Amino acid sequence: MAEKLRMVLAATPAYREMVFAPESTARLEALGDVVVLDDPGDAGALTAALPGTDVLITSWGATPLTAAVLDHADRLRLIAHSASSVKHFVTEEVFRRGLRITQAGQAMAEPVAEVSLAFTLSLLHRIQRFDHAMRDGAWRDAVPPQHGLTASRIGVVGASRTGVEYIRMLVALRAAEVVVYDPYLTDERAVELGVRRTSLDELLRTSRVVALHAPTLPETHHLIGARELALMPDGASLVNTARSWLVDTAALLDEVRSGRIDAALDVFDEEPLPPDDPFRALPNVLLTPHQAAATVECYLDMGKITVNEIERHATGRPLQYELTEAALHQMA
Repeated sequence: MAEKLRMVLAATPAYREMVFAPESTARLEALGDVVVLDDPGDAGALTAALPGTDVLITSWGATPLTAAVLDHADRLRLIAHSASSVKHFVTEEVFRRGLRITQAGQAMAEPVAEVSLAFTLSLLHRIQRFDHAMRDGAWRDAVPPQHGLTASRIGVVGASRTGVEYIRMLVALRAAEVVVYDPYLTDERAVELGVRRTSLDELLRTSRVVALHAPTLPETHHLIGARELALMPDGASLVNTARSWLVDTAALLDEVRSGRIDAALDVFDEEPLPPDDPFRALPNVLLTPHQAAATVECYLDMGKITVNEIERHATGRPLQYELTEAALHQMA
């Protein structure tokens, strides 16, 4: 039988209720003692709770794990992040001390891919344009031609975990062709996914819809700028459920203002999006408030994944979603 663990769960009451269902909480308690901290950003409270702790469970707003904090982690072996990105709190000290990290971001891949697919279908059928026109009193307002998915080439920038889920959905719905730009995607993996690898420029020139699923890295900042947007054919569309970091927002605004291309956006440089932001008034732009992953099931799956990983750790099995220092530099 596995040795009983001492675990610290640093998450607000609202977050715990949303992510850790009674079943997940019971599974945690079966593994050992759970100490709960209501403020995940309180470094003092975390420092005081760390001595004797085997597993730290983090959440949104986690305090940075600096040397001063980790000096008190005399037994800590695993950091289980119950959300996605760990970049805001994981420091080099974590890896220097040989601590293992896992995260629950896989839970977000499917719902974000679903929203990306919903955006894609809406843009192909000009639903956002018709919605705006009808609210303004029009009936069949003139719009660019509508197209079906089975007659459209879709370009995917980034075969990330979300990108892969999106690709699978496109292939299942019989998109005419799916092309992918990703420097890390191998030919073998492309064949397995049923896609064709291509350059970014060719993807932009030939795709009816371009969907962004690349990570936030120095080399992906404004990956899609004025030059790249100009390559997109008239009537094409851009989907961004990843990060606004990937797109030059000013250049995109110029393009969609012209009416030449359409866009669907879930992420923005400034959030919440200001009430007077010009994107709000454009009939060819579909907007959602950074909620692509916010399904009830996604949040509960984050809790399940977290508990699964801690159980694997407790029983000496390999972690399913462990992050290495190298992998961390290739993710959002």
